Amino acid sequence: MTFGLNGFLHFIPMPPPTGVAAQFFGALFVSRFYVVIFLLQIVPAILLANRHMPLALTILGAVIFNILCFHIFMAPAGLPLAVVVTVLWFLTASSVRSAFTGILQR
Repeated sequence: MTFGLNGFLHFIPMPPPTGVAAQFFGALFVSRFYVVIFLLQIVPAILLANRHMPLALTILGAVIFNILCFHIFMAPAGLPLAVVVTVLWFLTASSVRSAFTGILQR
């Protein structure tokens, strides 16, 4: 939730990206698609507070996958933190894995 709110309120200073990552962020901001991205970071936090963990984890899984791909292909310096977040997601999801059995069955 913190980083989603930071996208709107800018209370954590972030250095500007360079190279391809800067072009990617430029396209996100010109198209205003960043609003969707930041909302998809805030909504799961609200869902977690209301005890809808499987839905929140599903939304966050998509967001984390995009973060991981961004760091793999455009900004490798942030990859270790993205991997840590991914591992934490899997640990959290394993605690409610029974909620995902319907998705993972043939």
